[in-house]
Amino acid sequence: MTIHVERLRDDACLIVHGPDQPGIVSAVSALITRNRGNIVSLDQYTDDPQGGGFFQRVVFHRADLSAAIPELEADVAATLGPLGLSWRLTDRSVPKRMAVLASTSDHCLLELLWRHRRGELPVTIPMVISNHTNVAEDVRAFGIPFFHVPSQGPDKSDAEARILELVKGNVDFLVLARYMQIISEDFLDEVDVPVINIHHSFLPAFIGAAPYRKAKERGVKLIGATSHYVTKVLDEGPIIEQDVARVDHSMSAAGLQARGAYVERAVLSRAVQWHAEDRVIRNGNQTVVFTDRP
Repeated sequence: MTIHVERLRDDACLIVHGPDQPGIVSAVSALITRNRGNIVSLDQYTDDPQGGGFFQRVVFHRADLSAAIPELEADVAATLGPLGLSWRLTDRSVPKRMAVLASTSDHCLLELLWRHRRGELPVTIPMVISNHTNVAEDVRAFGIPFFHVPSQGPDKSDAEARILELVKGNVDFLVLARYMQIISEDFLDEVDVPVINIHHSFLPAFIGAAPYRKAKERGVKLIGATSHYVTKVLDEGPIIEQDVARVDHSMSAAGLQARGAYVERAVLSRAVQWHAEDRVIRNGNQTVVFTDRP
């Protein structure tokens, strides 16, 4: 049975963050009330009530939301701007556009496509781009356009230029589903949307190639995966989600890799879902993630 993501018409999500100070919660609640909104859920966090940072996610219902968005945005700006707070307001009925980049490994890619088809991810997927063709037929079987953009040799500028042609202005964020290419600083500047990566280790351990062989050599008892935003410093971006699985001495490197692939799929799917649902607030090189789990 297909499970559809709940997309309630006329539901909005307001993200607020900035310097903590008395009166923020009251101000946000009052502006929603005077705009005839009804709060559905509210999460907030401060890292220090005296001079720290404040982070809030509010979901509220407002009849005829799409028509009211300009008026709401003006009121939010007038209310929160003088407090030095940053904000974003989104219509939850409008899914984010997500492009996926992949290489030869298909487990993370297919997990995202499968969850999307089941309605578990509040996104549209306008395209999948890969530097190989082995996943092409699987992608097309999901009814999603596939683009092959080869990337060989040390100079990746032509490949990145072609990817930019495909995604610029057409997507809200990118996901690297085991896309085994290093993204350049120029590309990140040009694409100007969040980029989410899945790393095949529990960062910061085993950075680089062949992590499961390294894990076997070290005799690890836990393996893991990390999903993070991509920044100009390799594998150092703000972490969205991590998880681990227990292993033992009897498992081969291939066995570790198979167990690790399972963790990678789950971690990346959760990170993508939380980003798409506006549950993640970036705070320097950290994140505040409002989830339903303990």
